[in-house]
Amino acid sequence: MSHPSETAKILTADELTARRDALEASGRRLVFTNGCFDLLHVGHVRYLGAARAQGDALAVGLNADASVRALKGPGRPLNPADERAEVLAALTCVDFVTIFDYPRATGLLAQVRPHVYVKGGDYTLETLNAEERAALLEAGARIAFVPMVPGRSTTRLVEEMRKPNPC
Repeated sequence: MSHPSETAKILTADELTARRDALEASGRRLVFTNGCFDLLHVGHVRYLGAARAQGDALAVGLNADASVRALKGPGRPLNPADERAEVLAALTCVDFVTIFDYPRATGLLAQVRPHVYVKGGDYTLETLNAEERAALLEAGARIAFVPMVPGRSTTRLVEEMRKPNPC
């Protein structure tokens, strides 16, 4: 069973938008990032901590199960969206989590209008999805890139787990 403080962090898109507006009214900035976060590892934790340092509150847009399958292929996600959201919400650096149903966060970004948008260092302005970039520019968001932890990815972990045991 989840702890009430974690579930209180899991918001609908409308609730997240209201929180963003309240932050802005008090002179604070909402940082937003998104992803699958299927099997949390040290790369995710460092990334989310660095993202949170970019502003006053961190919101994580979490891909729903169907969009994870569309992005990562059959057999993913390993964990359902509600459990992935709960794990993310348990991190102290994460203030809010919202689940979205599309492979791209464009609609959510357009609605929430974050002050800062963070992506991993494997992206650049040129490789960022064009619709997402347009929604962010329309919102006046600053786009920041955080370095990735080399050799740490869920895909790599899953590949390692699927290798036959040599013993």
